[in-house]
Amino acid sequence: MSITTFAIESSCDETSAAVLQDGKVISNIISSQCFHKEYGGIVPELASRAHVQVIDEIVNRAVNEAGIKIDEVSLIAASQGPGLIGSLLVGYNYAKGFALSRGIPFMGIDHIESHLFSCFIGKEEVEFPFIALVVSGGHTILFHVESYLSYKILGNTHDDAAGEAFDKVAKMLGLDYPGGPLIDKLAATGNPHFHKFPKSIIKGSPYDFSFSGIKTSVLYFLKNNYATDKTNLPLNDIAASFQAAVTGSLIDKTIKAAKDHSIKSIAVSGGVSANSGLRNGFLKYENEGYSIYFPEKIYSTDNAAMIGYNAYLKYKANGSKAALSNENPLLEKAYARFHY
Repeated sequence: MSITTFAIESSCDETSAAVLQDGKVISNIISSQCFHKEYGGIVPELASRAHVQVIDEIVNRAVNEAGIKIDEVSLIAASQGPGLIGSLLVGYNYAKGFALSRGIPFMGIDHIESHLFSCFIGKEEVEFPFIALVVSGGHTILFHVESYLSYKILGNTHDDAAGEAFDKVAKMLGLDYPGGPLIDKLAATGNPHFHKFPKSIIKGSPYDFSFSGIKTSVLYFLKNNYATDKTNLPLNDIAASFQAAVTGSLIDKTIKAAKDHSIKSIAVSGGVSANSGLRNGFLKYENEGYSIYFPEKIYSTDNAAMIGYNAYLKYKANGSKAALSNENPLLEKAYARFHY
C-alpha cells in the first residue's frame, strides 16, 4: 500500500513542511528566519512567534506543490525534539491537531535521528552497518548504525558542538552570524598551516569531542598577536587553520570508529556537513575503500523532508506500533544538556 507522508519541522529557526510519497520527496518548503542575524544568534521567543506567523503559508505551499489532496495523506509526522521548546510546540501541535482532526496516524520524530538518515533520502537502499557523524550547531554525535531501528551512540561532545564553535570563532573574527558558511568561504583561499590550533584528546573516550579548547586557543591567539592592530588580520589564514583543526578532529575520530568496528560505510549529516573542508577531507578516504555519504545540501540543514523520511522508514518497518511510541531514551541521554 502506498504511503503519503506529511511532515513538519520547527525545532529552531526554520519553519518547514514536506510531502513524501513512499519515502520520495514531492515537496519540501523551508522558511528561514534571517532576522536573527542582527542579534548575533537565535532569540527563542522571536523564533517561536515567527513560526506561528508563517506555518499556515508553509503548509499550504507544501501541499499545493505536491499536488495532493489532504484526504490522500496516510501518515503525519513532526519533530518533537531536541530544539527550542516554544518553536517545537508550534509545529508539533499543528501537526498533531491536523492528525487528530482527520483520524490519521501521527508520529513524533526525533530531530537528530532524522539527520542521521538524511544522507539516504532519494536513494534506493541503505548499506548497513555504517558509522554516522551528525554534526551541527547544537550537536556532535557519533553513531554505530545497524539498521533503521537499531543503533548506538559511540561518542558525543563534552561542551560546544562543532557548529557552535564555528559561530563563536566567527564572532571573534568580526564576522556575522551564522559564522560557519563565512569561515568556510574564507578558508577556501587561506593557508591551513598558518597556525596549528589544538585538536581535543579526551582520555578514555576516543570517540568523544570537545571544541571549547580550540575556541579558547583562537581567543588567546588573537589577543597575543593582534590585540593592538587588527587592520592586517589574516582572516583567510586564521579561518583555514581553525577549520582544518575542527574538521580534522571530526574526521579522525569518525575514521577511527570505522576502523575499530571494521565498517567501510560512513554517513555525515547535519548543518556542518555542508562545510567544504569536511566534505573534501572525508572524500579522500574513498581511495581507501570507504563509501562516504553526505545529504544533498537542501537536506543538511533543518528541513521537514528528513522528518517525513524518518517517519516513513519507521512506519514501514514497524507499522502502527511506531505511531504509538514517541520515546527515544537513547538519544535523550545523548543531548541531556539541551532543553526541549
